[in-house]
Amino acid sequence: MADSVAVEDPKFTLQEVLDTFKSCLSENKEVFLEHYVAGWLGLVRFMNSLGSVFSFIAKDAVNKIQILINHLNGENGAHYVTVQSMVKYELDNQLVDLTKRGSFPESGCRTLLRLHRALRWLELFLERLRTSTEESKTSVMCSEAYNESLSQHHAWIIRKAAGTAFWALPGRATFFDVMNVGTPEQVVAMLGDALPLISEVYQVTEDLYVQNNILDLP
Repeated sequence: MADSVAVEDPKFTLQEVLDTFKSCLSENKEVFLEHYVAGWLGLVRFMNSLGSVFSFIAKDAVNKIQILINHLNGENGAHYVTVQSMVKYELDNQLVDLTKRGSFPESGCRTLLRLHRALRWLELFLERLRTSTEESKTSVMCSEAYNESLSQHHAWIIRKAAGTAFWALPGRATFFDVMNVGTPEQVVAMLGDALPLISEVYQVTEDLYVQNNILDLP
């Protein structure tokens, strides 16, 4: 995998996200970290294509993606092939700060957890877009999705800034245009294909973190 994050070059397409998340899960429902990262790179391009509105989330996501790429390319990269192998390796070797910030602020487990939470917000928002009408307000849909997911993990000042930023979101038609799929009907259809894949990857990861009691890492 490339050594650094490159999110500016290729134009975003929803097909890209569909393809990468389709490749995320093995037959045994393990999450391939390289494909997870690739899926997130696509989502970052999606956010960046809408201007600066999502920059506070996109910039943080890029930082987290880079940490995971460093793990994948590092000397212990063999332990980071899947999210499952990463969790086992880091927990077995006490490489995770479980109760308070300490020696491992860039552990794979903590880093991926932050992306995992943001993925839920994007999933909820995209599902609202999929079922929306031309009259639906993207600002309301995005705020509702944020309040149901990511906001509970953000400090008050970030929540306030997010709420303000969401009111500057472009309309539904602009969102559909930047997905580079085709007609609104085609966008809706492809979202219908992509969202169950994103949802499954999210749920497999959620279950793994619950089983290992690491869903609330500091």
